[in-house]
Amino acid sequence: MTRLATYNVNGINGRLTNLLGWLEQASPDIVCLQELKAPDDKFPATALRAAGYGAVWHGQKSWNGVAILARGTEPVETRRGLPGDPDDTHSRYIEAAIGGILVGCLYLPNGNPAPGPKFDYKLRWFDRLTSYAKSLLDGGAPAVLAGDFNVMPTDLDVYAPERWVDDALFRPEVREAYRRLVAQGWTDALRALHPDERIYTFWKIFPERLCARRWAAHRSSAAEPVHCRPPGSRRRRSRGAGRREVERSRAGMDRACGRKHTCAAPAEKSTRLTFHLIEAAIAGG
Repeated sequence: MTRLATYNVNGINGRLTNLLGWLEQASPDIVCLQELKAPDDKFPATALRAAGYGAVWHGQKSWNGVAILARGTEPVETRRGLPGDPDDTHSRYIEAAIGGILVGCLYLPNGNPAPGPKFDYKLRWFDRLTSYAKSLLDGGAPAVLAGDFNVMPTDLDVYAPERWVDDALFRPEVREAYRRLVAQGWTDALRALHPDERIYTFWKIFPERLCARRWAAHRSSAAEPVHCRPPGSRRRRSRGAGRREVERSRAGMDRACGRKHTCAAPAEKSTRLTFHLIEAAIAGG
């Protein structure tokens, strides 16, 4: 069994202590990271290697950035960036071979405000991803696409969907693009095992409303599905958004927030809320 996790780290150097602690605790075999927000020469490869993880990464100063970690081995990079637009300089896709599995780590554009140029870029990027994903399927090798898809596929995947009607993550064009991707033959690992359950893998916490009693108002979406294309899909399993970590965070917020609007929102208070641990048991792993 291969345990794979995806985590939007939102600044790898600022969250490095948290990331290393989580790697030690959870011991995933493969990790896909998004929003490194660090250029290639600032990626903490030495610290990760000391923790037992080899890595490939595609960094960018201040924005974007993706990486793949592999426990006890060095991932072999097979692609850096999506094909289809030579002028696209955003670091949003990296791919590596690990133990006979092709792992694609992606950070799909947010697209807000919509409509507008950023939304148009998101749709073009989604089209490029879909075209490239088809070639992965046609290749026949076990493959996983994991990361921050920045999409809310259905009403089930978002808290209070009526609040998100005009958001770029929820617009019908984006949901249709996601549907087309999955329809190629990919399996949404989360929904294959929990077809009717509300499981959120993205948590939006507003700084002035960090207190636990306001929790329900700011859950948003299952924006980070894992797509698997291994042989023997019966062996695949998935677990939602690190629920024990969420419960610990909730308790910590109760302790930290004694009065309404009195809590600061340092990264250390909410970092655990960004852990998106989804395990996939991939045939051949």
